[in-house]
Amino acid sequence: MEKESGPLVLEILRQENQLKMSVFEHKDIISTIRHYSQCTVVSEEVDALCKDAYLFLDRMHKAGNKEPELFTNFRKTTQLLWENLLTRAVKDRLRTSLLKDLVLLLDEELMHIPWECLYDGNDFLSLKFNMGRLLRSAEPVPQVQYRSASGRISMLILANPTGDLKSSYLEGVNIKNQFDKKRDFIKIDFKSQDIDTLYVKKNLYDYDIVHYAGHCEYDARDPKNSGWVLKDGRISPLDIGKMVHSGSMPFLIFSNACQSALHDRSSPVVACREKNYSLASAFLLGGVRHYLGSIRKVEDEAGFVFAKEFYTYLFKGEKVGECIRMSRLRLINEYGVNNACWANYLLYGDPSFRMFGIKTKRSFDEAAKKKPFCLSTRRFVQLFVVTVFICVVPVVLYMWLPSIHPSSYFVFNRANQLFLKGKNQQALIFLNRLIAEDSRFLQAYPLVADICQRLGQNDQALQAYFAYAAESQKRKDSKHLAGAYIKIGWLYQLQGEYARSLDYYYKALSISKEFQDKLNEAAALRKIAVWFIDKGNYNKALELLTKSSEINRERQNQAGHRYNLACDYFDLGLLFSDKEDMATAREFYNKSLKLFQSLKMKHELSDYYFNMGEMCVFDKQYPKALEYYNAGLKIDQEQNNISGLASDYNMIGELYLELEKFEFAISHFEKSVELAGRIKAKPELALAYYNLGLAYKRKGQKNKAREYFRSAQEIYQVIDAEEYAKVKKELLELYGQGFPELTANRHLQKE
Repeated sequence: MEKESGPLVLEILRQENQLKMSVFEHKDIISTIRHYSQCTVVSEEVDALCKDAYLFLDRMHKAGNKEPELFTNFRKTTQLLWENLLTRAVKDRLRTSLLKDLVLLLDEELMHIPWECLYDGNDFLSLKFNMGRLLRSAEPVPQVQYRSASGRISMLILANPTGDLKSSYLEGVNIKNQFDKKRDFIKIDFKSQDIDTLYVKKNLYDYDIVHYAGHCEYDARDPKNSGWVLKDGRISPLDIGKMVHSGSMPFLIFSNACQSALHDRSSPVVACREKNYSLASAFLLGGVRHYLGSIRKVEDEAGFVFAKEFYTYLFKGEKVGECIRMSRLRLINEYGVNNACWANYLLYGDPSFRMFGIKTKRSFDEAAKKKPFCLSTRRFVQLFVVTVFICVVPVVLYMWLPSIHPSSYFVFNRANQLFLKGKNQQALIFLNRLIAEDSRFLQAYPLVADICQRLGQNDQALQAYFAYAAESQKRKDSKHLAGAYIKIGWLYQLQGEYARSLDYYYKALSISKEFQDKLNEAAALRKIAVWFIDKGNYNKALELLTKSSEINRERQNQAGHRYNLACDYFDLGLLFSDKEDMATAREFYNKSLKLFQSLKMKHELSDYYFNMGEMCVFDKQYPKALEYYNAGLKIDQEQNNISGLASDYNMIGELYLELEKFEFAISHFEKSVELAGRIKAKPELALAYYNLGLAYKRKGQKNKAREYFRSAQEIYQVIDAEEYAKVKKELLELYGQGFPELTANRHLQKE
């Protein structure tokens, strides 16, 4: 067990109405001079904002996702705290830092502030950083013996000590069952009910990790009497203080109970000045390295989801802070950002610390003691380097460069510029010439396929993708091969061939995992997630998108992963939109928009505009919806994106149908039929037929309605059983209204 160096440290001291602060990397901590900046704060205003923030958190928990304006107010409040509490220099450093670990080194008087929830205009700090707090105390710190680990880790789960919390019992049982299979490196003991204070005091020292799931009560009148509720009373900060010198406390205590990490919110400053009476600070002063607690009542299901996710990552060897941030993201994916359960938890301790899986690093001194390797003569070194260069460089160039012909790069860049401008036919001419002259230039194949797909030439697009895969296999290029399979899978999915598409996605996932290709692994996970969205399995889709987004979030300084992350956010928006959680959907869509804009990818914005428009339709904001639709339509028209236009006309037609402007609706549906039919896009064509059926049905022209419903039904019968059943129901309703029943019944019986 070893701590990795290099977190960002934000140190803040309070002197009356002044906050002095410094932000630095941990490796800079030995510097003889460190810059600090300061700002003036109005204590009453800060306390009022903190109180409001906690009030909004409570109300958000009660309302769930039903009152999105609460989240808006919470975000505004925490953004005001960001503006008022931090100096410009600190804010700039936090905004631009690429480090993921952030340690807050705080005076006790500042502990009541919800630092983890500060909103910088783009992100909450605890979602951007792996955060942890360190306490600066005015009281003498007792000398404690910190625990050192060797060999098998021991864990104690204390669940439902009072016997009246079934959910806490189930949480403990599920955690034990979930990780008991890892018994080779962790021993888990489970204790439930009849847990008294004597049992805890006697056994606490025997374990590296303690998980508590039960009641935790805070006594505002007598903070010394706060603590975990056990069978015969409470174990309080005073009790813990008496245990300091008796042995080594656990590395980690996870108190998954209400208000176990916070001082009294009703009078936060006064409670903080009660010094070490909170449960968190008592354990920390007693020698616990990391204390993870909650600031309010934990909902049963959300608490278990968080705990399970936290330990999953912890036992994989992730940093403690990373485990918490990933668990927050899981709660957001599961319940939406409006449900503030993700903000429940605080970590006291170094977030960059790993408890498992770190190999011991040789120190600099040890390395210095090793006798250096020396060559006999300078001439021999020079000859050796030249020989390696001559032998290796041609192999590297052949294996990794798309081509060794300079003209190929020029032709490809020219074709790509034409593609971005929507001049598809001209781009295709350049690319076909490039492939004829230099078939090894792999990047040319997917661009050819993208152009063919944009022009509605799906057969040619598929041929180009298969040629891309074949050439990649020939060159043994696993990255391009995985990319080709993802593209093939997506084209099959657009054509309604779901079984084939999933097969290619899993092929891509297998290859990318085998060769540790994180970019394509994330892309494959995302495409499989969209597949499950199409099938209505939102839980599975969320699980996959969580994995994909985390891979990309960790590597977003690379353009490919940054693009992938934008797509992840977009698809999360799609998922929550399908679940009718529009507030969360907008959050993710807007995150994707910012990333696409930062990458200057205008052509990716059409889908964004149409999906935002669809949410406006849901909210009955029809003029705004039409504004979004027209913005997206313009992009697809400029790029001559026939595949996109087929979908665009369907969605605009649906809006006009909602407004009962039937002629406008029918006109757009007919355009969609023409384009979707031309490019053999079966799902889009079936939808256009179905929409025409609805339009003529509402106009009272039932014969035409039946005609289009049947056309939709013929396609859905092959590609989508659920949609087929929906269209069949429409036909049954029409046939039940006095129109050629006999013919209709015969038709349905044949089906």
